[in-house]
Amino acid sequence: MSDLLLELFSEEIPARMQAQAARDLERLVVGALSDRGLLFEGVKAFAGPRRLTLAVSGLPAKQPDVSEEKKGPRVGAPDKAVQGFLRSAGVKLKDCETRDDGKGPFYVAVIALKGRATADVIADFLPDLLAKLPWPKSMRWPQESLTPAGQGPSGANAPVRWVRPLHSILCTLDGEVVSFTFAGVASNNRTRGHRFLSSGEIAVKRFEDYARKLREAHVVLDAEERKAIIFEGVKGAAFVHGLEMIPDEGLLDEVCGLVEWPVVLIGAIEDQFMDVPPEILQTAMRTHQKYFSLRDPATGKFANRFALVANMIAEDGGIKIVAGNERVLRARLSDASFFWFRDKQWRLNNRVIDLAEVVFHGELGSQFARTLRVSALSGLIATAIGADSVLARRAGWLAKVDLVSDVVGEFPELQGVMGSYYALNDGEPPEIAAAIREQYRPQGPSDVVPNSPVSVALSLADKIDTAVGFFGIGLKPTGSSDPYALRRSALGVIRIILANEIRLELRKVIAMAFSLHVQKRVEPAYFARSTKIPLSLLGTPKHAEAELEALNGALDEAIALARSSTSQPVDQLDEILSFFEERLKVALREKGTRHDLIDAVFSLGNEDDLVRLVARVEVLQAFLKTDDGANLLTAYRRAANILKAEEKKDKIAYDGEPDPEAFALREEKALFVELATASELIKAEIERERFAEAMGVMARLRGPVDAFFEKVTVNDKDANLRKNRLLLLSRLRATLHTVADFSKMEG
Repeated sequence: MSDLLLELFSEEIPARMQAQAARDLERLVVGALSDRGLLFEGVKAFAGPRRLTLAVSGLPAKQPDVSEEKKGPRVGAPDKAVQGFLRSAGVKLKDCETRDDGKGPFYVAVIALKGRATADVIADFLPDLLAKLPWPKSMRWPQESLTPAGQGPSGANAPVRWVRPLHSILCTLDGEVVSFTFAGVASNNRTRGHRFLSSGEIAVKRFEDYARKLREAHVVLDAEERKAIIFEGVKGAAFVHGLEMIPDEGLLDEVCGLVEWPVVLIGAIEDQFMDVPPEILQTAMRTHQKYFSLRDPATGKFANRFALVANMIAEDGGIKIVAGNERVLRARLSDASFFWFRDKQWRLNNRVIDLAEVVFHGELGSQFARTLRVSALSGLIATAIGADSVLARRAGWLAKVDLVSDVVGEFPELQGVMGSYYALNDGEPPEIAAAIREQYRPQGPSDVVPNSPVSVALSLADKIDTAVGFFGIGLKPTGSSDPYALRRSALGVIRIILANEIRLELRKVIAMAFSLHVQKRVEPAYFARSTKIPLSLLGTPKHAEAELEALNGALDEAIALARSSTSQPVDQLDEILSFFEERLKVALREKGTRHDLIDAVFSLGNEDDLVRLVARVEVLQAFLKTDDGANLLTAYRRAANILKAEEKKDKIAYDGEPDPEAFALREEKALFVELATASELIKAEIERERFAEAMGVMARLRGPVDAFFEKVTVNDKDANLRKNRLLLLSRLRATLHTVADFSKMEG
């Protein structure tokens, strides 16, 4: 058996592209080998700053021999047809077999195909395969810029498109070079080590030889190993200073893709910057410099130290490297500090009107208009969940103002966080500052959800306004695209509601959000007319109080209109509720909740309280696992199938009340009485949210239902008996639909 080693050595590959490129290379090569009948024992792909590597073990020396049969014309067919067949098959008539399919004899050409050497097969497909390797972004360069005499597969020095210019291609099979050319670069058995810590080319034969020599040349090939070295290095270096690493998996992944021989060093942050919020310091270091932040494990406070990862072993132990990085960081933090102190000179309330110059979306207006919608909706939600509506409205007002701050302009990922700091600096209540900070949470499945009432109200309002707005203008998620992260918004709403057990009528809240979107009282011109202040003077300190009064007035008016509006877009409401239902299924799937039961409860159309809906689904799922539940579901399906068939045949719907005087058998009378009692009890228990008790009432139906189907013939010859019994089955169906639509249930 033979082993394949392939390395593509190039200029630096962006860190964010490396892992996927390694997976794509493995996928394409494995597919090409399999398509050509070349099976193997194992495969492993590696990615680093300057190389993609693939090692395939256990390949055969050659393709297996195969035979191919080609059916020809019948014996006795015109000579022209026979000769054409022989030419196309590449055989002579004496080499053909004759077979009989019962309709007469015909010719069959059996073509023996000798397997080719594996090295030749690989050399054939690799150039085209490498050209197909997908990259998010790529470069074009003329082949002669690297290899003047090189000729590409097409035989011309045409520009090549790849992620970065290639320097060499190493490709060996069982230690021997597999010869081919790609991007003007001919394959060989040589590579290079670390850019600065090694020199000259390295000749290799097999993967073990390759990996060992690269390590000797200061290259750690495996990304996971590099990551572990960095993590343990930062952890250990921080411990020496009595500190600990602030976890940052994303930065760890990125830095792992920047270095081949990681060396961790510790630098210092000047004391003059320690009054700046730690989030600014951490973001500046992370975004621009790729430094790891540290903290005091005893207090949790941000430390005046940082960890950097060099790609170099320095003779002085890294003193000059640290000094250079500290010098660069000083300039970065000087800018950030200047932005922070300049932003604090403004009060958030005085900059609300500046949001009129920030476009949220071309069809949804400015961030100023959105601020008023979110503020109004926050107040409505706060009232519904028992939170302070005044604080919620105020939080909604100020929530987006940090978008016009200098710090957020420099570091957009700090929106919300900086608004919280500015609110505290202005003397706003802590609840408002916390709500501004938490308005975008949760931002993913592992992110925490807000739990304080004002924060919950604002976060829900922000996400529902976003979803309603984009659905309203037809920009809904598709199977392959969700540019406005509406799925994440919906999942955020669901997680907040379920985690905090918030009793909220979602349909009503969405309807109010739609109403607020059609209000025209939230644009700057309205305030100018209301306050008699020219647009050019809005936002100035002189008119701050008048603006505040106008904002409050417009907000009250918008809320009143939203509450009184009766012309709701029903189709859009149903569409967005269905969207939330689909997201709810996703959220519950990991808990093992059956999605069909969510459909069964949701489809009744009278349940938009997600907490109550989930409770009903969970109790229903538990009930269906019992013998009573399983048998009742079977009985329902039998009744539903009978009704469906007879309604189709009779072309009428059996949905009236059965006549108790028309029953002839004891079993149908007993079922009628039990259904009459159960129907009222189930409704009462559901209204009291005693779902387990409602299932208990349903369980009592099993006996009468079983007895009915055992003793009673539904399609009796007597037309009146038949009709009455079909109506009784319809009553059974309706009673069970009080709990859920059993027709939606699977299994």
